[in-house]
Amino acid sequence: MKNLIGIDKNKAKKLTEILNKLLADYEIFYQNLRGFHWNIKGREFFELHVKFEELYNDAFIKIDEIAERILTLEGIPMHTYTDYLKTSSIKEENNITNGVDGVKIIVKNFASIITTEREILELASEANDEGTVSLMSDYITQTEKTLWMLNSYLS
Repeated sequence: MKNLIGIDKNKAKKLTEILNKLLADYEIFYQNLRGFHWNIKGREFFELHVKFEELYNDAFIKIDEIAERILTLEGIPMHTYTDYLKTSSIKEENNITNGVDGVKIIVKNFASIITTEREILELASEANDEGTVSLMSDYITQTEKTLWMLNSYLS
């Protein structure tokens, strides 16, 4: 049985489940980034304040794209923080004021996110779901570059 876009319904269901995990990860990640942006102090303030804003704006866009992809696959996107906190592999961060600590947390969070993106890419390929493949390919490329840049900053 196939859904409206021609994807096997069982495969689409598996994809929506893992896409919901990615959605939860991005929601918690987004809020962490907002906290880093608001609370950063010290010599790196100006540089990192702008970088954290860039990252949370990007996460905000991805959150919407992921939710819309779940809907396209005929799933239901999570939309409560209760569900996000139960599902996300990313943990809430509180009162991080040191910029280097914030960047280290972001690197750790992106490492988790990229693992999930690769899992989704593999499942989407197996399901012949080109829309999700394309979305994840773009995300992986962006995440890899961001990880490289953040690691360069920490070096």
